[in-house]
Amino acid sequence: MFTLTGFADEIAMDLNVQMDTLEKLDIHHIEMRGVDGKNLSDCTIAEAKDIKRRLDERGFSLSAIGSPIGKIGIDQPFEAHLDKFKTVIELAHIMQTRYIRMFSFFIPEGNSPDCYADEVFARWDGFLTAAKGSGLILLHENEKGIYGDTAVRCKTLFDTMKNPALRATFDPANFVQCGITPCPDAYKLLKPYIEYVHIKDARAADGTIVPAGQGDGTIPELLAALKKDGYDGFLSLEPHLADFDGFSALEKEADTNKADKSMGGALFCLATDALKTILNQL
Repeated sequence: MFTLTGFADEIAMDLNVQMDTLEKLDIHHIEMRGVDGKNLSDCTIAEAKDIKRRLDERGFSLSAIGSPIGKIGIDQPFEAHLDKFKTVIELAHIMQTRYIRMFSFFIPEGNSPDCYADEVFARWDGFLTAAKGSGLILLHENEKGIYGDTAVRCKTLFDTMKNPALRATFDPANFVQCGITPCPDAYKLLKPYIEYVHIKDARAADGTIVPAGQGDGTIPELLAALKKDGYDGFLSLEPHLADFDGFSALEKEADTNKADKSMGGALFCLATDALKTILNQL
C-alpha cells in the first residue's frame, strides 16, 4: 500500500548512479534534491527537460521536488525567494510531479517562533497565491529551528492557511530532535494533514540519525498507524547516514562524524533494508 521513494543524492550526485542503485532496490521514484552537481531548484529549464528525458528512459518518476524553499531566515528578504519558488513551480510541471517539499523559515536563535507567526503566514500566503491553479501540493516539512518545528505549530500553520494545497510531510527524526514523540503524539495531531512521509530515524539522547527502527522515531508504530488509517502514499528514504554533496548546506548543525560520501550507496541500501524489515512485519 506504500510506495517507496527517496533522496537519491544521498547515494551519489550522478543521476545514472542514483538510478542504478535504486533499480537494484526495486525503487522507481526519486524525491529529487541534488542531481548532477547542483540542486534541482537551481537547474535551467533545458537542464530539467534533459533530466526528465533520462528519467523517462529508465522508467523513473519524481515523487516530489525536495526544494529548499522556505529554508531561509524569517528576517531575510523574501521577494527573491518567492521568485525562486515560482521557478520551482515551473520545474515541477516539467518533471511531472505534483509535490514540492518546503519549509516555514528559520527563526532567529533565542527568539520565540510565535513572535514571527504573522510574517510566516504572510509568506506562506505568497507561496499559495503563486501556486494557485497549478494543481500542485505544497508539502511543509517539520524541520528543527523553523517556525513549524513542533507538531503544534505545524497544525497552527495548516489551520491558519486553510488551503487544501498545503499539506504535511511528516519527518519522524526531525520531531525527535525537537523533543517530540512522533507517534502517537505528533501523528495524532497532524493525521488529517499528512500527505507524505519521510523515513528517517534519530536517537533522542543526542539527535544522532540512525536506520529506521534503531532510534526513537517510533517508525514501526508510525507505519502501523498509517496502514491502519489507510495511508497509501509515499515513504521517502532520507537516511542521512553518510556525508553527501550539499549536506552541510542543508543542516545548520551538520554532523561531522558521518561516514564518507563514498559509502552513500551502501548506506542507502542499508537504510532501505531496515525499512523493508519493518514493513514485512506489519
